Amino acid sequence: MRLRILAIGRLRNGPEKDLIEDYISRFNRSGRPLGLGPVELTELEDKKGGGKAAEAALLLKALGPSATVIALDERGKLQSSPDFAAHLAQIRDTAPSELVFVIGGADGLDPAVLQRADFALSFGAMVWPHMLVRVMLTEQLYRAASILAGGPYHRV
Repeated sequence: MRLRILAIGRLRNGPEKDLIEDYISRFNRSGRPLGLGPVELTELEDKKGGGKAAEAALLLKALGPSATVIALDERGKLQSSPDFAAHLAQIRDTAPSELVFVIGGADGLDPAVLQRADFALSFGAMVWPHMLVRVMLTEQLYRAASILAGGPYHRV
């Protein structure tokens, strides 16, 4: 199952980008034998400054019609790392060709994107900068693959 991360905004070179690339590389190595991956990061920019509605149009256009969509949203469901891994495996086992994680801009996701989502996931009640959400998501993807593979990375 192919995974994509659709995110509003572009990351500049720096430690966050390095971490994201590292976790994606780790996930791609460990996820493939599990039928997960590769992960592709797609960054979208609303160059006209149209706000959440314009960002929603970009995100919805970039989504495939048959993609399973998980929206990252502060009002979404909290999951433990093992629960997230099990959820990822469940989605994989239902045989969608693509799973897309959607990360909004500074003002969050437009209701139209949340309606399109199959699931809304939260990393807690606090609001996180999108660059850190990308780091946390890619780390959790790698952790999920490690959990599913029975690897030592995740300790209970």
